[in-house]
Amino acid sequence: MRDLRGPKAGSGPKPISSLQNERIKAIRALDMRKVRRETGLFVAEGASVLISAQEAGWKPETLLYEPSGGQSPAVRGLIELALKADSEVLEVTPAVLGKVASKDNPQAILGVFKQRWSVAPQAERIAEDGLWLVLEDVRDPGNLGTIIRTVDAVGASGVILVGNCCDPYGRECIRATMGSVFAVPLVRMTREAFLMWRADWAGDVVGLHLSATQDFRDAKYRGPVLVVMGSEGPGLSDDLAAACSRTVKIPMAGDLDSLNLAVATALTLYEIRRPHLSL
Repeated sequence: MRDLRGPKAGSGPKPISSLQNERIKAIRALDMRKVRRETGLFVAEGASVLISAQEAGWKPETLLYEPSGGQSPAVRGLIELALKADSEVLEVTPAVLGKVASKDNPQAILGVFKQRWSVAPQAERIAEDGLWLVLEDVRDPGNLGTIIRTVDAVGASGVILVGNCCDPYGRECIRATMGSVFAVPLVRMTREAFLMWRADWAGDVVGLHLSATQDFRDAKYRGPVLVVMGSEGPGLSDDLAAACSRTVKIPMAGDLDSLNLAVATALTLYEIRRPHLSL
């Protein structure tokens, strides 16, 4: 596998106009999950997302931009910061940008970053008002990205991905987080490892389940709270449902019996965090 990180930037941006340039091929290859897994790198697009990364203390390995459309002060600032940080900075043509940017709503600037994976928190060190979210076998990257953004919005502590989840560092998921991926700790665990870790959890372990009889708004949650959400369609596995200290349900008046996973997760997290949220 070729090195996708490239050389250091040197004194200024490196111009690239060839579609066959090896650096461009390497960045484009990060669209593949296999390559992201092998390299530990991922791509984030857009000035606002890259500003979120910078504010959260992330430094790009590579910054790529296309200057012909004019540069906003935000983009110029990102380029200057990347050069000061000794990141690789590539100035490309519109044709080259079209090869590496997303096809839907492409951005004129993107960054390549190292992935960050956190370890599961020690249960005895979690504050009584702490809130972590567990996602089992989530398959839709748009849902996952939206959920990560919601976790950031409510001030929850992080996300634990259990089982065969989609890649949070894929381009569609990164776009859906709107930059929150740089602020929310991500943990990945097997079911077996999660069940062993959960045994030490001091507070409630709350699962949303169709067979539950308690309204999620009526429950008195005992902190710290671990919210467990199942995959789109099947919901929680029997093993994880059995590991919950309580199961709750979102009431619905229509004919459907379930909500979109990202919507259901948002309702639950906001309800649990309601005492801690104010304008």
